[in-house]
Amino acid sequence: MRHGVSGRKLNRNTSHRFAMFRNMTTSLLKHERIFTTLPKGKEIRRWGDWLITLGKRGDLHARRQALSLVREKDVVHKLFAELGPRYEDRSGGYTRVVKVGFRRGDAAPMCLVELVTGAAQARGKSRSKPREDQVGGSGMSSPEATGATSGESGQ
Repeated sequence: MRHGVSGRKLNRNTSHRFAMFRNMTTSLLKHERIFTTLPKGKEIRRWGDWLITLGKRGDLHARRQALSLVREKDVVHKLFAELGPRYEDRSGGYTRVVKVGFRRGDAAPMCLVELVTGAAQARGKSRSKPREDQVGGSGMSSPEATGATSGESGQ
């Protein structure tokens, strides 16, 4: 039984899986968006969020931990110089997995893994407020409530 065992094996041995996740995480941080299969994307989300948390910490130990996983120094510099400060006031949830359909050859579910931007944060907050026509009760808006009078034309 696999009780409490985290991570996905994805039919690969340990060294292949670890190398694949390192390469995909490096690509995610470099390009801020990758296109992959859904199980891989859900696993990359864990690795990417952990690395951005290291970037937010910003100390030498965090930089060395990131360098042990991401071997490209320019990507690590981007992680600590741009991505860490970008998500400074966000506590988790730095990546988004969007399902985009199925692959043509083998019908594998595909997804887009991308880093969350500031515009999406503002849009998410505005959706949580109830609409004004739902606050009134009946849901039917009257001409007086919308500000339209019988004398106005649509000019």
